[in-house]
Amino acid sequence: MYQRVGSAAYKADLSNTLLLTDYLAHPEHHFKTIHVAGTNGKGSTSHMLASVLQEAGYKVGLYTSPHLKDFRERIKINGEVIPKRMVSTFVTKHKLFFEKNELSFFEMTVGLAFDYFRKEQVDIAVIEVGMGGRLDSTNIISPEVSVITNIGMDHTQFLGSTLAEIASEKAGIIKTGVQVVIGESVPETKAVFLKIAKEKKAAIIFAEMMDHGVYTSDLLGNYQQKNRRTVLTTLRLLKNSGWKLSEKAIKEGLKKVVKNTGLLGRWQQLQEHPKVICDTAHNKEGLAVVFEQIAQESFKDLHIVLGAVNDKDLELLLPLFPKSALYYFCKPNVPRGLDANELALKAADHQLYGEVFVTVKKAYKAALKIAGKDDFIYVGGSTFVVAEVL
Repeated sequence: MYQRVGSAAYKADLSNTLLLTDYLAHPEHHFKTIHVAGTNGKGSTSHMLASVLQEAGYKVGLYTSPHLKDFRERIKINGEVIPKRMVSTFVTKHKLFFEKNELSFFEMTVGLAFDYFRKEQVDIAVIEVGMGGRLDSTNIISPEVSVITNIGMDHTQFLGSTLAEIASEKAGIIKTGVQVVIGESVPETKAVFLKIAKEKKAAIIFAEMMDHGVYTSDLLGNYQQKNRRTVLTTLRLLKNSGWKLSEKAIKEGLKKVVKNTGLLGRWQQLQEHPKVICDTAHNKEGLAVVFEQIAQESFKDLHIVLGAVNDKDLELLLPLFPKSALYYFCKPNVPRGLDANELALKAADHQLYGEVFVTVKKAYKAALKIAGKDDFIYVGGSTFVVAEVL
C-alpha cells in the first residue's frame, strides 16, 4: 500500500477504479458526496464537515486516509468505524476479481467504502482524496461541492515540481457545473483554479475572502482557523443548495469534531506535565505552522521525538526545526521508514542534536523520562510516528 511502501504502490490511473465500480454496479451513484482535496488540512476539513452534517441529523459517511491505529478508521458512518465482518466479507466475496485485475490497496479500499455507504444508505458522504486529485481513485464521484484546502510542495515526485503543477493536479476534482471552494491560494495557484473552474463552468469561491465570525472548535491547532473558514464557506453553499443546516448544528458540530468522528493526531495533547503534543504534520507548510504554535507555548526545555519516511526532502524540512530542542531520533515501523541513524546525521548538518533510538516507543519513553514537568514534548515528523505513540 502506498502509505507503507511508497512510490512502488502508487497507481496514477483511474481505469482500475472505473473497472471496479462498474463491477460493483456503481455504488457511488447511490448517495450524495462532498469531495475534499488539498496538501494540508483535508483530513481535518473532512472530519469537521462530517461532524456538522451529523449534528444536523444526517446519516454521514466519511472516507479518509491514511489511518493511524486501525485500517477501519478510513471508513466511518456517523463516527463509527466499518465493522470487521463487513471488511472481511467484502474481500472474500471479491478476492478473485481483485487478484485478476491487480487492484491496488487504495483502489480496493475506495470500492469497499462506496459499497458500504450504499448498503447502509447514507444521506451524504465526505470523501477525502488520497493524493493529488485528477487521477485519484476517489475522483469518480459527482459531488454537491468540491473543496481544495490549499497547495503546498508535497508528493512532488508524483504531482509536479511547482505550485502551479500541483494545483493543476488537485484541481482535477473540479467537475462541470459543480461549485468549488478554495481554502487558501497564492497568485500562482489562484490563476490555475480560476482557469480550470472557468473551463468547467464551475462557480468558484475563495474562502480566504469570507468572514463568518467567531466559531470555536475542539480541534486546537492554530492552523485549524483556516480549515474552519473553509468548512464554514462550504456549509454556507450546502445550505444555499437546500441542505438543512441550522446555526446550532454548525456550532455544535465544530465543537464536537473529536467526539463525533474520532479524529486523532491533530495538535493532540497526550498529557499535561510535561505537556506532550503530537501532530501528523509532515511537509514544509504543515510543520512551519506547528513550530509557530510551539514558539507561542510557555515551557522550560523543548524535546522533539522525530521520525521520517525515506522519500521526504529533508533538506527542505530540517531547517524549520528549532536548534534549541533535544532530539530523540527514531525510525517509524513501516517499510518506508528512514533509518534513525541516517536521520540523525542529516539533522546534525542543520545543528539539530540528540540521541538515536531503535523504536518510536523507546524514543518517546526516553523523552518522558528526561523531560521535566515544565518542559514541552513534541512528537511528529511523520504520520507513522504519531500512530505508534498513540
